[in-house]
Amino acid sequence: MVFYMKTTLNIDDTVMARLKREAARQQRTMSDLVETALRNLFREQKQSKKLPPLPTFHGGEMFVDPANRDELYRLFDEDKGGLYGFGKQP
Repeated sequence: MVFYMKTTLNIDDTVMARLKREAARQQRTMSDLVETALRNLFREQKQSKKLPPLPTFHGGEMFVDPANRDELYRLFDEDKGGLYGFGKQP
């Protein structure tokens, strides 16, 4: 069962006149035309919300496989507070 909500809208006289003419031309109700137009508007807005692609950066080759935890720890231990500061003591 479909329920409809009755509502009141303030529509410009020229828009209302065009709506009446178009409804008569298509042999449809004004409510049907307004509902169809709103559904189309909402569908377009939903589709246009696509996000732009994220930027990509080319920083060169990796020096170590980040999935290799042992190799990462070895590099941190070798650094001893040098370039990355991992070995510094407070």
